[in-house]
Amino acid sequence: PPEQAARMKKLQEQEKRQKVEFRKRMEQEVSQFIQATGEPRRRFQPMSKIERSILHDVAEVAGLTSFSFGDDEDSRYVMVFKKEFAPSDEELEAYRRGEEWDPARAEERRRLR
Repeated sequence: PPEQAARMKKLQEQEKRQKVEFRKRMEQEVSQFIQATGEPRRRFQPMSKIERSILHDVAEVAGLTSFSFGDDEDSRYVMVFKKEFAPSDEELEAYRRGEEWDPARAEERRRLR
């Protein structure tokens, strides 16, 4: 039925608009992050898969490194890193375990090995 098609089209346009607005918001946040001296990384709120993919794209365009962390869909979030502060494998492992990264503790662990 035509009214159903019209409703679908309206919904798709709305979704598209939301994505565009979300992307703009992320571009602003990422550009603020780039200008923030003394902020090597930024953790974003958990977001949907589509939103995460938009944020990863925005980060890549801006020349940043980004990763998603979190086990389930509801808690997955993106962390964006300035290139000169790209995370080591050890740092990434800590985030994957859901821990805060502590370079001093990592150093201590290395010495004990």
